[in-house]
Amino acid sequence: MAGRAGLAVVAAVLAVGGTEARASRAPRRPWRSPPAAVRLVSAPVRIADAATVRLLRPGDRVDVVAAERGGPPRVVAAGARVAEVPAPEPGVGDGGALVVLSVPRDTARALVGAGTVSRLAVTLC
Repeated sequence: MAGRAGLAVVAAVLAVGGTEARASRAPRRPWRSPPAAVRLVSAPVRIADAATVRLLRPGDRVDVVAAERGGPPRVVAAGARVAEVPAPEPGVGDGGALVVLSVPRDTARALVGAGTVSRLAVTLC
């Protein structure tokens, strides 16, 4: 009889979840993933006015504005950081000047798209 009583106690402890089981069932903190990091990429952008680009220095912040014919100008990138201002290309003439901006990947795509159909300008922030 004592054997059956002992088995009943062990079964009850296992059913309820003895001390080890309770420790493993401690309340869990919900997993929170860290906020998505914004990945910056280098975006080379041709600005229509080369003289304006010569005013820029790495670390400056600029807004990039696209001017399309027949439409109002629109801001394509706001507060973009100037990463590099390459030396002027000889023989380019009135082709503008290149500037490399550090922007989120989606903004880089928007800049590429706008640069193919619009003249781009910058304003210092």
